[in-house]
Amino acid sequence: MSKCIESYVASWNETDPARRRAAVAQAWAETGRYRDPLMASDGHDGIDAMLAGVQAKFPGFVLKCTSKVDSHNDAVRFGWSLGPAAGPAVVEGVDFGILAADGRLASIVGFIDRMPG
Repeated sequence: MSKCIESYVASWNETDPARRRAAVAQAWAETGRYRDPLMASDGHDGIDAMLAGVQAKFPGFVLKCTSKVDSHNDAVRFGWSLGPAAGPAVVEGVDFGILAADGRLASIVGFIDRMPG
């Protein structure tokens, strides 16, 4: 898994605000954009706030990379799941990303393949 995607996954799982913010800065370009069917965030502040909100709504859930990170040129894609650390995944999907010139994420577009309801 690429360092950038490792930091991305770590940022979703880090509940300490300072360490989460550091993981966001390591994974994302300053002007990074996140989009999925349920959420949209821009920049480090917006992405950090989005992650804090997800953690508050789903305490104890962890994001896991469920596939190899496929990449070419400046594009990446990988499968993921979200659910309790010791239980089955509740949500699954695929993220597609574009890397900035410095190797951090410029954007992520997420697709949800399975979720409750």
